[in-house]
Amino acid sequence: MSRPDSTLIFVENLWKVYQLDEQEVEALRGVSFTIERNEFVAIMGPSGSGKSTLMNLLGCLDTPSRGTYELNGKLVSAMTEDELAYIRNREIGFVFQVFNLLPRASAFRNVELPLIYSGVKKSARDEKARHALEMVEMKPRMTHKPAELSGGERQRVAIARALVNEPSLLLADEPTGNLDSRTGREILNLFHKIHGQGNTIIMVTHDHEVANQAQRIIHIRDGEIEKDERKGA
Repeated sequence: MSRPDSTLIFVENLWKVYQLDEQEVEALRGVSFTIERNEFVAIMGPSGSGKSTLMNLLGCLDTPSRGTYELNGKLVSAMTEDELAYIRNREIGFVFQVFNLLPRASAFRNVELPLIYSGVKKSARDEKARHALEMVEMKPRMTHKPAELSGGERQRVAIARALVNEPSLLLADEPTGNLDSRTGREILNLFHKIHGQGNTIIMVTHDHEVANQAQRIIHIRDGEIEKDERKGA
């Protein structure tokens, strides 16, 4: 069935079951929702709720046991490994709590890396990487290595790297988890700026204050959606 063009993510009856020591663990149990383009959504829940499992499925880092996940109108479960790798590189930008930057590479090189994997020519790579760093206000620091940057600056570089391929979706896993409260607020302000430019953002967090920055909060508990609330609704 075709979805409206405004639908970026369609999830229906999604299950993830792990086999641990002859015992089945149901990490997700029949989760269903849609996310429209240019939404800013927080997925929130306590440790062990299934929120990280859901993020891994949305990010095409894992596959569901059963159920439907469509991204940009494409059925993810029907994709080959090469197609999934392409989606992870081009359609989805990842921001992690621990930054995951290459320690010996400059900020510029770290941001450029996804473009190299995508086969983008050098002249275009330079322009795109500089633009992404400018977007997160890190162009003056682009020759610095991660050890020469503060935690907030490293996260800005990680966000620039996530945005450099102009993905359909930005996935952020506890993006302020390793930052002090002031720097965390700066990063959340940056997310608002990015969202205002038309990006779709899904942010996984256990922090109420962080989740409240989003337009919509999907609460996960025991592998199920407990509540799906929209601001002003």
